[in-house]
Amino acid sequence: NVLLAEAGVPYDVVEEMEEINDDFEDTDVVLVIGANDTVNSAAIDDPNSIIAGMPVLEVWHAKNVIIMKRSMAQGYAGVENPVFFKENTDMLLGDAKQTCDALNSKIE
Repeated sequence: NVLLAEAGVPYDVVEEMEEINDDFEDTDVVLVIGANDTVNSAAIDDPNSIIAGMPVLEVWHAKNVIIMKRSMAQGYAGVENPVFFKENTDMLLGDAKQTCDALNSKIE
């Protein structure tokens, strides 16, 4: 939340993890920008994972997931993310700012 505040995102539009996770099943598209461990399903699905039990955003329950990252590299915890390889996930690799700007210019 600190990073969002620094980016000028109003706090009243930010939802807590517990509030948003229930909504993903009814979500058409989730756009994940530069996250890895915080959307890693191994935290829930793999009891032997070093991140088992860590709270995560359960984005993989959405109909479609688009993950924007510079590369397929592992996150801070050093754990591969199974969400990257799920049927409903597409990876959009590259600089997130440039990619967001390009996407935004197509929508405007």
